[in-house]
Amino acid sequence: MARTLRFLSYAMGFACAAIGLLHLLAGNAIVPGATDAGPTVDSLNRFLGAVFAGYGLAWLWTARQRPIPPAPVRALAGLFLLGALGRILSLAVAGRPNWFQLVLLAIELALPPVYFALASADTRAAAQATQAARATQAMQADPAGTPDRDRPERRGADRAARGAVE
Repeated sequence: MARTLRFLSYAMGFACAAIGLLHLLAGNAIVPGATDAGPTVDSLNRFLGAVFAGYGLAWLWTARQRPIPPAPVRALAGLFLLGALGRILSLAVAGRPNWFQLVLLAIELALPPVYFALASADTRAAAQATQAARATQAMQADPAGTPDRDRPERRGADRAARGAVE
């Protein structure tokens, strides 16, 4: 689960940063059906492209943490879901957009629950690994659980006792 979270976080980060940069550089030309929208929409699109690129960088920053902290994952996934709700509001107010926008809406509705479910996976895995390492260290440091015959200080005594008997 932790590896899945890390992979999805990096994938989201790279995808959003790339999409944002494309919108920043191409403006309306990259939005299906918006090529004739005019300079005001072009300006808005380029500005929001920069913001979306920053959103992608936030995902990349989050994915690079060891372990991945759940709070930023939940916040970023929540923002993504909020964007989907904005698309639904647009559907209700302005009508059906280009088919590609509906595909994006499906993705924006499907991914946040996955991120919410995986948000704590890396911190859980790190905690389990730490707990296992501590248990191993405790076993190595405390030979009390080791049978007498396996204790280093007893091996010589056992040999000496056997030699005296033989």
